[in-house]
Amino acid sequence: MAQGRRVERMASLIRREISELLVNGIKDERVSLGMVSVTQVEVAGDLQHCKVFVSIFGSDEDRQTALAGLKSAAPFVKGELSRRLNLRRTPEMQFLLDRGLEKGSSVLGLLNQLGEERLQRQPLAGDDTPGTEAGDGSDSSEP
Repeated sequence: MAQGRRVERMASLIRREISELLVNGIKDERVSLGMVSVTQVEVAGDLQHCKVFVSIFGSDEDRQTALAGLKSAAPFVKGELSRRLNLRRTPEMQFLLDRGLEKGSSVLGLLNQLGEERLQRQPLAGDDTPGTEAGDGSDSSEP
């Protein structure tokens, strides 16, 4: 059980430090093309490997360019983590694109679109469209 907490703590520390590096440390212009944020960090049980999931706001081209910049900055990030966290062994970094926020945003867009379509289909109160009569109890705005 202590091993699991240690891995979780390490993942949390790495996430915090990489987030800080994204703001102040990584000078690669490719990374600054899109808004990059760390969404999740998974550290292997032996603390030798680490997957860093990032969300990158921008076009597909900006995402790929920023991800390439992150991958090339991995040795710098590893060195900074080693120095900042005072680690004897720092895990190898692997940066991966997290599409969860993108998918969530897409789902929200679809839900909003469906809601608008539903509102457009509902007759207005007092509307004389066929099939609805004023006062027939079909007006959903009354309690």
